[in-house]
Amino acid sequence: MIPALVPSLALLLALLLARPAAAEEVMRFPASEHERTTLTIRGAADTDAMAPLIRDYQLLYPDVTVVYHEYITADLFSGVAAACAAGRAASDYAADVVISSSVDHLIKLANDGCARSHRSIETGRLPDWAAWRNEVFGFTTEPAVIAYRPDLLPREDLPRSRVALVDLLRRKPEAYAGRIGSYDITLSGIGYLFAVYDARAAATYGRLVEAFGRANLQVRCCTADLIADLEAGRIVIGYNLLGSYVYGAMRRGARLGVVVPQDYTLVLTRAALVPVTARAAGDAFAFLDYLLSERGQRVSREQSFFFDRTGPLPPGVDGPPSLSAAGLFRPITVGPVLLAVQDRAKRARFLAEWRQSIGTQVK
Repeated sequence: MIPALVPSLALLLALLLARPAAAEEVMRFPASEHERTTLTIRGAADTDAMAPLIRDYQLLYPDVTVVYHEYITADLFSGVAAACAAGRAASDYAADVVISSSVDHLIKLANDGCARSHRSIETGRLPDWAAWRNEVFGFTTEPAVIAYRPDLLPREDLPRSRVALVDLLRRKPEAYAGRIGSYDITLSGIGYLFAVYDARAAATYGRLVEAFGRANLQVRCCTADLIADLEAGRIVIGYNLLGSYVYGAMRRGARLGVVVPQDYTLVLTRAALVPVTARAAGDAFAFLDYLLSERGQRVSREQSFFFDRTGPLPPGVDGPPSLSAAGLFRPITVGPVLLAVQDRAKRARFLAEWRQSIGTQVK
């Protein structure tokens, strides 16, 4: 077992490095029966996506009030890390369950001794790549997709691979200057994770980032902002967006299209852990088991996150028959390999190279 951080050193580091985190949104889901306890969930997942899961969980546990705090990934990580280092369950960042698409953040928290271990029938069903050390558990399938505005993008220009996107920006630089969007990877944990794995997976990464730089890539903190830019017509193509959020917007009537890239598909699993400071650990484990159960997975697939590994793609999505078809499935493994993503020196070098290629002055 990897030892926990020395408390005094960990607290000092947390206080020095963690910036104050402010929840973007807080939603309370009251118990429908006499309230027995309150379950506090802090997550980097859209409240609209989590709400169906929380409400269905409460049908099984009607005496539990759930309070969901939504953050961007970086703020969630810094706040939970500070609470863990301080060892205070009653801090401003007290949580019974932590959920994030930046799985590297959760692996770092677990490696630093911030996660409780949990074993159950449900956790035992996970594939090896979707869980680590009985502490971090993946519960969704999240492909990185190309999103676009079908009414603003000529059909012949639709890029179905990264090579095709690079070629499009080379052939029509004026038409797409300032009209391509992706994450600001200095702010977005998921954007940074996708970029690192893009760099590992394809020889085209360097050319792609250079093409983005020439095209004046529009960078944003998160998928919701990029979707808003697409809906407003400020951009016409969004790169590496979380497929579930784009498809969810389509279901709500947004004029969007989704492409699962044909060269390879990066797939992460949004994950959850129960921190050592959890005050309602038993209920937290019950919620975790619900997320992993057949019932929870059905609600997730039908109402929240829409994609799974082996089933067909959702209706209207351009791509292979399924995410696992034709050898295109590139899962981001939940495990210690992700600790390298958090290495400070490597991160600084990667971001410096990205800034230089993109030509942006973001900090």
